[in-house]
Amino acid sequence: MYQQITIVGNVGSDPELRYTQGGVAVTDFSVAVNKRYSTSGGEQREETTWFRVTVWRRQAETVAQYLKKGRQVLVVGEASVSAYTNRAGEAAASLEITANLVKFIGSRDDANNSGGGGGNRDEFDDFAPPKNMDDIPF
Repeated sequence: MYQQITIVGNVGSDPELRYTQGGVAVTDFSVAVNKRYSTSGGEQREETTWFRVTVWRRQAETVAQYLKKGRQVLVVGEASVSAYTNRAGEAAASLEITANLVKFIGSRDDANNSGGGGGNRDEFDDFAPPKNMDDIPF
């Protein structure tokens, strides 16, 4: 079996780099993915879904060095959900991604601006779909 999730959103906190006892780099950060839509009454709404992202090895060091709060990012990886009890004693869940790929989108200054930054197609050249249907893992 194989599962993969792709998200594009804004980094919610500066990445935190640490090392395992074996010396392997691990970086954690959060990503907010916003969804904008109109209700049937024409009212504009926005929903935000938060993801906790973990990156390993050399990519973890690169992410910790260059990625900052507010920057737009594309993350591809494996998703999991963890159930827990929050501070109010209520059941809650956390959406977590173990990243295989982290792409910085837009310019370095996007983290200092108040918005998106769309990036250009060149940043996605190595993220192209398979050319042959036999290459798809399902």
